[in-house]
Amino acid sequence: MSNAALPGSAQLALVPGVQHLDEHDAVWRGMLEGWARQQRSRGVGSSTIESSVRMVSRFCDFAGSYPWQWMAADVEEFTVQLMSGTSRMAPSTIRRYHGAICAFCGMVTDNRYGWVFECEKRFGEGPHQICHESNTLAHLAEYEGKPGRRPFTFDEIQHLFDAADEEVARTAGLRTKGAVSALRDAYMVRVTYAYGLRRGELVMLEPVDLHHNPAAAAYGQFGSLHVRFAKGSRGTGPKRRTVLTVPELDWVVTSLQEWLIYRQDAGIEDSALWPSERGGKMGLGYWDRRFSHIREVAGLDVHLTPHSLRHSYVTHLTEFGYPMEFLRQQLGHVFAATTQTYAGVSDDFRQRLILKSLSRINQMGSPT
Repeated sequence: MSNAALPGSAQLALVPGVQHLDEHDAVWRGMLEGWARQQRSRGVGSSTIESSVRMVSRFCDFAGSYPWQWMAADVEEFTVQLMSGTSRMAPSTIRRYHGAICAFCGMVTDNRYGWVFECEKRFGEGPHQICHESNTLAHLAEYEGKPGRRPFTFDEIQHLFDAADEEVARTAGLRTKGAVSALRDAYMVRVTYAYGLRRGELVMLEPVDLHHNPAAAAYGQFGSLHVRFAKGSRGTGPKRRTVLTVPELDWVVTSLQEWLIYRQDAGIEDSALWPSERGGKMGLGYWDRRFSHIREVAGLDVHLTPHSLRHSYVTHLTEFGYPMEFLRQQLGHVFAATTQTYAGVSDDFRQRLILKSLSRINQMGSPT
């Protein structure tokens, strides 16, 4: 492939011999379209491309100049604006802006795409990379989420399950869809925790996603859960993974058995494992509201969200002694460091580790 045929090249975006009424704006628009083409050629998703283009466009509006006129100081002033005022942005969002600007500049300064040549020929100056370590936000913390979010303790998990069961008992005599929904919700809470699922993974499950695990034949068709709509990397589609049922949480097998039997007896033939009242898969916002109601009945901290159950899964299995690599694969993380940030082991667990270490040291130092 010649340089002129590269997705994103100036030769593809700018038609030779065409006289533009506003040449500056035409080249700027061509750069954006070229960058979008280059991203599409790398398999980046449409929503990600649109978001990145919006970020770079916002920076251009702030700078009040075109890419061949941008300076590193523009990035610094832009960052100050993003971090100021009542609508200041989170560090992770600011880093996304920096990443988008850096990637855009990386393409338009790459000589293979021809933008430097075009700009110097037309305007007497070309673009250059304006993002560097000194003016972009460093990733200083492993976890930058809201500090109030944390794993459930074992006691809180039990309170949550009890509250869900109380709702089932309360609605049992109503003979309405509310009773079915309460039962469904109680099982959903249990499955979320027992497999460490994200909300989107939970609501997209179907009965066909329940599978055998040859190494745990006693669990029957509930030895593993096939997650087909797991969160993918930025710019990619959903990933797939298989989550194994672990012995410490194998009570979930009974829960799933009971729910499938109920579905069959009630004549529920919906393809969704957890159908909404109107049929089909429920929305994430709807599940958030259902979960919040159960949490409120349980009298638990409002910061404990459905995602906190995923953190609890990592934390509790860490305390059970499972290695981090196993947990990484269970959760579908690319890096073990991501999984480690989910773990928030209890003080009792850490105290047991200290006592175990002290015992080992004392034994090593004891006379034989």
